[in-house]
Amino acid sequence: MFYHQVSDWDDAYANGANIPRGDRWPGIWVEPAQAYRDALVAAGRAELDLPYGDGARNQFDLFLPEGKPAGLVVFIHGGFWLRLDKSYWSHLAAGAVDNGYAVAMPSYTLCPENSISGIVREICDAVSAAAGRVAGPLILTGHSAGGHLASRMACETSPLPADVRSRLRHVLSISGVHDLRPMMKTAMNESLKISPEEAQVESPALLAPLPGVRLTCWVGASERSEFLRQNALLANVWVGLGANTTAVEEPDRHHFDVIDGLADSDHQMVRCLLTA
Repeated sequence: MFYHQVSDWDDAYANGANIPRGDRWPGIWVEPAQAYRDALVAAGRAELDLPYGDGARNQFDLFLPEGKPAGLVVFIHGGFWLRLDKSYWSHLAAGAVDNGYAVAMPSYTLCPENSISGIVREICDAVSAAAGRVAGPLILTGHSAGGHLASRMACETSPLPADVRSRLRHVLSISGVHDLRPMMKTAMNESLKISPEEAQVESPALLAPLPGVRLTCWVGASERSEFLRQNALLANVWVGLGANTTAVEEPDRHHFDVIDGLADSDHQMVRCLLTA
């Protein structure tokens, strides 16, 4: 018989400190992201800093394939709702773009200036604005906090307008935090300021999915046990509520390199993402 109890919640969600040479991230993403933006701008297939709201960070980048897009992928970045912006991840659009999809990558106003609920509303506006520019099926993906935000858009209480919801074909949450209640036990909550009430209304694992939604929860098999648990949790809960769900633990991947597959047009993650 095996018993498990978390005694240090900060360590349970600490990624860089528990990955060999973890201090390389996020800096390691800057150069390939910039190179990808430069290449697509030069090719006339990138539109940068498109506004979706009035805030300074209410902007998204749109990367376009050659020819008419087969649909739209929106990638939502992570950073525990506290850090980073769209500029770190541009190269991760390559896999979907090379397969004929447009990819939008928004920034959003971070905590503590914003709340989790406020970020959810901003992501709704970003997805809606991007969907207004690109026709066809809509696929949402995101990493860590972005995985939470992507899956939150597919909840029964999704703020997305009905016409945008109707286009949603697949959500791929990568290393997502789907139950916010444990975050209340970390030092980060001094800035996140998650209350029990907000955790209840903004945690996908505590909410019902949209009818007919397809969800994939993907995590690196070498991640912290809490991310493995959060990954399995949402897929397990939502399948019991009628959703089509899959949970994947990718071997030999940790919290930072698990997203690398999005840059490869033939990677299993990209094939999964675009199978709607």
